[in-house]
Amino acid sequence: MHNYILQIAQENDFQSTRLLKILHAIQKRYFYIPDNAIEVLAEQLQLPRTHIQNVVAFYSFFHTQSSGKYTILISDSITDLMLGKSDLMSYFEQKLKVDIGSVRADGLVSLNNTSCTGMCDQGPAGLVNGYALTHLTKPRIDQIVNYVNRETPLAQWDSDLFRVDDNIVKPDLLLNEKPLHGHAITSTLTRGLSETLAEIELSGLRGRGGAGYTTAWKWKFCREENATQRYIICNADEGEPGTFKDRVLLNSYADSVFEGMTVAAAIVGATQGFLYLRGEYVHLLDKLEAVLEARRVSNLLGSNILQNGFDFDIEICLGAGAYICGEESALIESLEGKAGIPRNRPPYPVTQGYLGKPTVVNNVETYVAAANIAVHGGAWFADKGTSKSKGTKILSISGDCKARGIYEYAFGTTVKTILADCGAIDVLGVQVGGPSGVFISNDEFERKIAFEDLATGGSFIIFNHTRSILDVVHNFSHFFAHESCGFCTPCRVGTSLLKKQVDKIVEGHGSAGDIVALEELCQVIKNYSHCGLGQTAANPVLSSLERYPEIYQAMLKKISYEPGFDLDKSLETARRMANRDDAAAHLAQVEN
Repeated sequence: MHNYILQIAQENDFQSTRLLKILHAIQKRYFYIPDNAIEVLAEQLQLPRTHIQNVVAFYSFFHTQSSGKYTILISDSITDLMLGKSDLMSYFEQKLKVDIGSVRADGLVSLNNTSCTGMCDQGPAGLVNGYALTHLTKPRIDQIVNYVNRETPLAQWDSDLFRVDDNIVKPDLLLNEKPLHGHAITSTLTRGLSETLAEIELSGLRGRGGAGYTTAWKWKFCREENATQRYIICNADEGEPGTFKDRVLLNSYADSVFEGMTVAAAIVGATQGFLYLRGEYVHLLDKLEAVLEARRVSNLLGSNILQNGFDFDIEICLGAGAYICGEESALIESLEGKAGIPRNRPPYPVTQGYLGKPTVVNNVETYVAAANIAVHGGAWFADKGTSKSKGTKILSISGDCKARGIYEYAFGTTVKTILADCGAIDVLGVQVGGPSGVFISNDEFERKIAFEDLATGGSFIIFNHTRSILDVVHNFSHFFAHESCGFCTPCRVGTSLLKKQVDKIVEGHGSAGDIVALEELCQVIKNYSHCGLGQTAANPVLSSLERYPEIYQAMLKKISYEPGFDLDKSLETARRMANRDDAAAHLAQVEN
């Protein structure tokens, strides 16, 4: 083992910033991170042993005990639950003869839940040793179990089990364009760096990750910093349940992503870039590395790009199952080989980012847009959208609709139009922007996707009238409690208490004072948490309470009933109420 650890450390130039990459390699070989491997690694990287232990403990995809030759994780996202995931998980348990959260007695296989796999358009989905399993059914599970019991290498499994489709349903400005291969860089160098930055500003492009910060300003501030080194980072850690657009862009438009990063690097004066790829997308890693190598061969990356004296290269860092690393400062910490704990801000990354140097962090869609703007000009992009929200937005649409997949719309498009396009009928509501976003009811479908109305990172989860609002809130509250990094008390303790409070209400054990306590707890978490995770963790409760108070109240009634009245059954009926009118009517019936 000592020689292997030495070899891996040497291949990574003994750089502590590549700790995650090294740990991935160790786990792939031994199926966990052995204690003696940590000892050797600490010596080779000149890091405290406790530092490596803390990093291993922080990321859910790293293990200190063997999880078996086959580690199977099944998505517990609300979209997978809506497709029958719970029944399939029980079937998996039965066929594999292993309990959820355990390793089988023979040590061959483990089975557990995971938050989301980024396959919401083709679930129920899961992962085996990090590789995506899609469209799970009982016959497909039988196949998987057979392969596991025979100890068949993954390379020999039926490739259809791992098939991941793009599902691009409605392209527009960006998705109608072919992947760029040098055109954006050539246009930038020909036009001029300052002139191209002016085109980015003219376009009105704002960050597509959700925050919506003006892209040109971010690049300008980084460019103006007095520094000998600057960095470009692509945030490809789309861990928000219901979001999968970046997966599609990386699969089919990777050249455009890297082109946009290179344009940004030329403008701000960076020589090194990183793509931080979420751990669930390991199936894309080899393909992305091949695209990078092809770009180096074409002199679109590396030294003296296109003979213009411009040096820039890109390295891919694979995440390890931490939703918090979607927050830009936590992502930077992870890139530096640390636990992904969000930093205090200011300073912001544009002044002090990776290794304390000025750093631009944008998401995948933003770089694709920037590359195309560099080719077509700012007016081409700004011609679409609204006065405050220029261009188009790519949406990941899942849930109760006929055509789940990727849609691109000009900003200003109504929710009603989007629902009609994807074949959603009898809609109760839509979760916009994932769990950290907002739930809108069927009274709000004239609202528009735009920064001035419904700002979104790109997720639409659709719920019809057979769904329970409280089931959705229950799933989201568990998600946030699980994903809290634990750094600050309001989030660490608050999300745990919120989960318990929601459980109490959903199970019919709440009292009249619990609603008040729930709202007070939400405000504490929202107003006092350290980062965006905690600040948005209460959104599912707050937005559903605002729109459906009757459904909550129906779960809290404590009155006397006639002999033979089934209170539990009545509470279950109220919990399943499709909308506020039905819940109110049922509540009135119970009271009478």
